[in-house]
Amino acid sequence: MKIQWKIFAAMCFVATVTACSTTPNVQTPSADFTKVTNGILTSSYGRTMYTFDKDQAASGKSECVATCATNWPPVYVEPGIKVAGDFNYITRNDGQKQLTYKGKPLYFYAKDKNPGDRTGDGVNNAWHVVAL
Repeated sequence: MKIQWKIFAAMCFVATVTACSTTPNVQTPSADFTKVTNGILTSSYGRTMYTFDKDQAASGKSECVATCATNWPPVYVEPGIKVAGDFNYITRNDGQKQLTYKGKPLYFYAKDKNPGDRTGDGVNNAWHVVAL
């Protein structure tokens, strides 16, 4: 099922993208929704999204693989999904598409259990919520 979702950022910036809907489970490889909650980028069901300092926006790849990706599940994009504005995607080593914001790959944190949790912010001084 296709749905439209909107991304609201500071200064009334709005980007519209279309994506496939799935069950809200961070292990499910699909980014079907994004919104801003209290100035932080989240999924539509409230899961906080993070960036990783080791990822370089210009490199076009994720440095979070293997065990890292288990603890920090990538925010995947279904094939054929159109993104706009500051959002794009990279292709991971396994061939799956990972959502990016301003060139930085996006992740969830496996220990965030409830909508609004931001327990990954500052982990190892390398993980950060995406503040808009």
